[in-house]
Amino acid sequence: MSVMTLRIPDELDPSIRASAEAAGMSLNAYIVRAARRQAVLDAGRKLASLGLGDDLAGESDTL
Repeated sequence: MSVMTLRIPDELDPSIRASAEAAGMSLNAYIVRAARRQAVLDAGRKLASLGLGDDLAGESDTL
């Protein structure tokens, strides 16, 4: 596991904290989930741009 320091702009802090609380998650877990989700979406877009999004590995998964 890596340790990171994240600087959140003051104007975003209250809404991120409120969203984490509403989701019943710690702030750390909420931010990790958001980063993981974005990484998956970015990878999916990359696969789609390569023409691989219609049928991923023949497993019936699609983007």
